[in-house]
Amino acid sequence: MKQALSVLLLVAFVLGTTESYAQPDRWQQKVKYKMDVRMDVQKDRMQGKQVLEYWNNSPDTLKVLFFHLYWNAFQPGSMMDARSIELGKKVVNGRSDWDSRVRDRISKLGPDEIGYQKVQNFKMNGRPQATSVFETILKVSLDKPILPRTKVVLEMDFESQVPVQIRRSGRDNAEGVRYSMAQWYPKLCEYDYEGWHPTPYVAREFYGVWGDFDVNITIDKNYVIGGTGYLLNPQEIGHGYETPGMVVKKPAGNTLTWRFTAPNVHDFVWAADPEYKHLSKTVRDGTVLHAFYKISREHLKKQYDNMPDRVKQRMTADQYIQNYAKDWDSVLELAARALPYIDKTFGKYPYKQYSFIQGGDGGMEYPMATLLKGAGRGVVIHEWMHSWYQMMMGTNESLYAWMDEGFTSYAESRVNWWLDGMKEKFPHEGSYSAYAFLAKSEFNEPLTTHSDQYNTNTAYSINAYSKGEVFLEQLGYVIGAEARDRTLLEYYRRWKYRHPNPADFIRVAEDVSGIQLDWYRTFFVNTDKTIDYGIDSLWEEGGKLKIRLRKIGDMPMPLDLELTYKDGSREIAYIPQYLMFGEKKPEDPSVKRTVFEPWKWTHREYVVELNRKLTDLTRVEIDPSQRMADLERKNNKLEIKW
Repeated sequence: MKQALSVLLLVAFVLGTTESYAQPDRWQQKVKYKMDVRMDVQKDRMQGKQVLEYWNNSPDTLKVLFFHLYWNAFQPGSMMDARSIELGKKVVNGRSDWDSRVRDRISKLGPDEIGYQKVQNFKMNGRPQATSVFETILKVSLDKPILPRTKVVLEMDFESQVPVQIRRSGRDNAEGVRYSMAQWYPKLCEYDYEGWHPTPYVAREFYGVWGDFDVNITIDKNYVIGGTGYLLNPQEIGHGYETPGMVVKKPAGNTLTWRFTAPNVHDFVWAADPEYKHLSKTVRDGTVLHAFYKISREHLKKQYDNMPDRVKQRMTADQYIQNYAKDWDSVLELAARALPYIDKTFGKYPYKQYSFIQGGDGGMEYPMATLLKGAGRGVVIHEWMHSWYQMMMGTNESLYAWMDEGFTSYAESRVNWWLDGMKEKFPHEGSYSAYAFLAKSEFNEPLTTHSDQYNTNTAYSINAYSKGEVFLEQLGYVIGAEARDRTLLEYYRRWKYRHPNPADFIRVAEDVSGIQLDWYRTFFVNTDKTIDYGIDSLWEEGGKLKIRLRKIGDMPMPLDLELTYKDGSREIAYIPQYLMFGEKKPEDPSVKRTVFEPWKWTHREYVVELNRKLTDLTRVEIDPSQRMADLERKNNKLEIKW
């Protein structure tokens, strides 16, 4: 009876979910991790036990399972090592195309510096299972398949050696932080409507199963931990977590066990150091912001010494360290100031805590936390905005890195623009310039390229970050900025916690704007075709002004053509793209707008005809807002001197 009731409740939940989102075929797996780990800070090794409840909500029968063993990448000869060295042989803009953080460092690691993760005693529902290791992927061959819409319990023991930090995770980073514990546990690979995703750890980012985490970490009692989740035993931990005024009652012994819980997330990160300073600040609705950092003059001085001379000419080593400390001391004030605008623009942050943690190799995002190298405003805002674009959306970053990094970069620009009082006219100019460089170069590749399989790090970085940002800002040009902003909020409402893909986002934008947009995704995402429109000629015929425009590039777009007359008045000749089957609403009511027939993408030329004299005209400009990623703007504007 209890089992039957559970099935009925599950069916009701699924039906309710699909009715709400009108996505009857979109299911997703679910996990619940229970992990107990013990950290040996003398040997830099960890012993752990994992009990994992796994719900197969798919319609498929699963005969195998796959797990990530990320730290096995930090061994000489690994795929990450070989790939980094290979890309380092390429030269882009006169520079080696290394990932500067990795370079050939993995190849030089000794036995006590490498990382590894080993799994023992793997069981499903109490029965031993056969496993095989493919470097960073563990394959489990099941003795009995997991049937559709059933749950199994997976158990394992695991042991790890924390590598010297090279990429994201590891020990003893450049700023002296002892442990950056990212990708630290055997993590179940995602199975979705496209099948398994056992993506080897070669370079890029991640894809995980939504679920709940209960994590107990036993470590030397002098260490302070910050990370994902809510600490359940603050009164016996202390270290700044305790309720003010309460007496901390630490248990006897040399270690403490930190008990964390994290609901509805797809990963778990933590970092630890005995010298961490812990700051906290409560903001709206009781949400608590945390900061964990240390000021090691020795390590910061080394960083300063390795900086280019142009940087050293601007500041002394002492000034650099002072600025570094100031950034960390004020990081929570910055976050608290930005949060209201972020909530309003991108959707409300739903968790009750967030932690900014020193421990990165730049910055790297995780649920409820980020690892940071330094706390400058740019990296702080960028990594926090990943809480929306990845941590709450959970897209497959290997396939759609631009929906992660690009949307985040767009949000970062918007938030910084707001923090600066909205003074800058166009905060996305840097991304447009980077995209233009790539699009004109020999290194250009479409956004559909798998993130690990780009031919250069340069192409990956510009596509994922810059072209992804351009995608969103240019969408505002296509459907209107107001409709784009409503799209972002509806995207958050409809797809948070649900692994959206590009088509899902486009459908939201179509619903909000009433404009068909599949062509926009097809051209801008699926191909490397580029945009270039130009003013060909203008003349007067039969008392009417005629302007011939030319589509030079291969990607079609709608056009805002601004006309300025001798009397100082302006007019917009708006030409929808035929494939839109609609038009955007006027964006500036103070300027007259005339809507013309759509421009068919098959036609290279288009003539605009107006009831004006040629001699009335003083200027013609395609896309005066410069939101269209036109690669040759010199032919977009014509000044007429009468």
